[in-house]
Amino acid sequence: MNTRGTFKCELEMLVNGRRQNVTIRSADTLLRVLREHLGLTGAKAGCENGDCGACTVIVNGLPIKSCLMLAVETQGSSIATIEGLQNAPIQQAFIDKFAFQCGFCTPGFIMVCHALVNTQPNADEDLIKEWLQSNICRCTGYEEIREAVRSVMTLE
Repeated sequence: MNTRGTFKCELEMLVNGRRQNVTIRSADTLLRVLREHLGLTGAKAGCENGDCGACTVIVNGLPIKSCLMLAVETQGSSIATIEGLQNAPIQQAFIDKFAFQCGFCTPGFIMVCHALVNTQPNADEDLIKEWLQSNICRCTGYEEIREAVRSVMTLE
């Protein structure tokens, strides 16, 4: 504990396949640690209360809103950020289907869609819509995003 009463701790994280050691406050969110300690700025700080999904990353294969998860909760977990996808098919599908406009929400959507394709490769239209409800885009309709997901699912 430091003089301000804030607990600091050492945390070993597995992010994008690489072990990272960071010293953080016990109250730091995963979003803040990724952005401020590791320089991974793809997850965006949008609403910071779990509504918009711009901060979505994948933890142990599932999409997680990193603004709602404490970094210390990730001990022993595998974390993937947009920077770690390395040319995943869904990234090209977003380009091909024009599934973005301003781009602020795009990393979060790509992470949700990547997790959906990997965990539910035969998802029907209702399941796709359900998964996409976790993220908000204020610039475009969701049809192009759904088309991007469907196009990747038909590749497999």
